[in-house]
Amino acid sequence: MRGARIAAAAAVPAEAVLGCALAAGVRPPGWVLAGTEAVLAGVLLLEAWVLGSLYAAGRARGAPPGEAWRGAVRAVVPRAVRRLVLHELRATASLGRWVLRRPPHGVGAGDRAARYIGPQTALLYGLLSVSLVETAALGFLIPWPGVHRVVLALDAYGVLLVLALHAACVTRPHVLHRDGSLRLRYGALFDLTVPPDAVASARVERRYPQGRLVTLSEAGVLDLIVGSQTTVTLELTRPLPFTRPLGARAEARTIRFHADDPRAVVAALRRPAPP
Repeated sequence: MRGARIAAAAAVPAEAVLGCALAAGVRPPGWVLAGTEAVLAGVLLLEAWVLGSLYAAGRARGAPPGEAWRGAVRAVVPRAVRRLVLHELRATASLGRWVLRRPPHGVGAGDRAARYIGPQTALLYGLLSVSLVETAALGFLIPWPGVHRVVLALDAYGVLLVLALHAACVTRPHVLHRDGSLRLRYGALFDLTVPPDAVASARVERRYPQGRLVTLSEAGVLDLIVGSQTTVTLELTRPLPFTRPLGARAEARTIRFHADDPRAVVAALRRPAPP
């Protein structure tokens, strides 16, 4: 299994480089093409053999087919890779939901959605505009058609990612459930449900922390940062476990997050849950 991971890590980038070279009009010798394709075929066969062996072992232990297959994939594919692929799939699905104007994801009858995209909307649209201008400018500056096609494909993929990220944040808001629980999200990257009995207090508090999207301090303060700010602070009654975007596990004692209407969120959290 370790050999399969190492082989895939070496062969897949080589295949990507070869594909870019072909698209740019570079014609390597025939033996280079044949050797690369042979190595890639060998890697795929090795991956298939390892997955098949793990699947058979899971079935021999009595696991259902779906569970055995998921266990084999988890054993071969690193957790970070699985989560990144899953994020892209969910973000692409969110783009379709956004275009078709479907209801927000995960908001049921009696639930209340809380948007959080206000501080970053202008930034994302600005990044999208810069990407489009860059694509048009490179079309005039690059004289080689092959290189231009490669750059155009990369720029189009980047524009799609920006749109998918924005769509995921729009269609996956925070959710105040009717049972009093709070579901905190950031697109398809982060998802944490806070039970009502875990909230000791909630207050409106605008802060401008430094760090990445999900930042955890040594004191157990979790900052879910949007547009370099948070507006609501939750003090918890107990440490709450959560999963980072790439799959690592951690615990939070205090949660600070952003909501476009923080007062409404805090008022809803302070309201007793119905029986």
